[in-house]
Amino acid sequence: MRLIRFGPKGMERPGIEIDDRIVDLRRYFPDIPDIGEIFFRNGWLDKAAGLDAIGEPMTIRRGCPLDRPSKIICLGKNYAEHAKEGGFDQPDKPFLFCKGSNTLNGPYDPILLPRSCGKIDWEVELAVVIGREAKRIRKDDARDVMAGVTIMNDVSGREAQFADSQWFRGKSLDTFAPLGPAIVTMEEIGDIQNLQLTASVDGILMQDGNSRDMIFDVATLIEFISEDMTLYPGDVISTGTPSGVGYFRNPPVVLTAGNVVECRIEKIGAIVNRVVDRLPD
Repeated sequence: MRLIRFGPKGMERPGIEIDDRIVDLRRYFPDIPDIGEIFFRNGWLDKAAGLDAIGEPMTIRRGCPLDRPSKIICLGKNYAEHAKEGGFDQPDKPFLFCKGSNTLNGPYDPILLPRSCGKIDWEVELAVVIGREAKRIRKDDARDVMAGVTIMNDVSGREAQFADSQWFRGKSLDTFAPLGPAIVTMEEIGDIQNLQLTASVDGILMQDGNSRDMIFDVATLIEFISEDMTLYPGDVISTGTPSGVGYFRNPPVVLTAGNVVECRIEKIGAIVNRVVDRLPD
């Protein structure tokens, strides 16, 4: 199943994508909540999966498929070649940071260039959406707490990231987490550790990796994170990026207004975001 949210920004409705059609879940379940913590906590994923509907063609904006998770947990240096290209040592345990929910962005919405820092970069990532409250989850049980997976572009303001001596501001500027195009449930994914990831800028391939190359696989990450941090339904774990980002190239490549970034992951699809100058306040 492919969960989506569709409609104007701030007025998105929950839906299911079937081929090129959209099932409007509120047409069948008027009291269904938005796709977020309550949706997953109260069993709406199973109710939606049991719906027999074919949907209808719609030409309409696709929003971020998730509404304001409590946490967006991200992994740094989780692919050996990416750590190497950045001059980092390979970590001996997962390196965590977070992004604010203000970063969430639709799969085809623009990335806004910030005023406060430059050297804006792309990072294609496999993102896991948690489906039930979870703490101290063993690796063998990790798949049971996943609602599904999606694509995240961990857009990064490198000036702030490396000047601040911590990564939060450089990673958490508005629109810096395009997500989507859908949350794909686990039965459609198969082996989560064998998915091809690519990122292109203006049609030029920049990143080309596979989730099998993670230093810490998804199950290990869930076990590590949940040891003393409760994961709530709808939380996101973005699992790191392969090599090929712009900032560590020689010479560096940074995003400028007009660039189009496409992040694609096998079995999930692609998100495509144009970079634009921020409008004056």
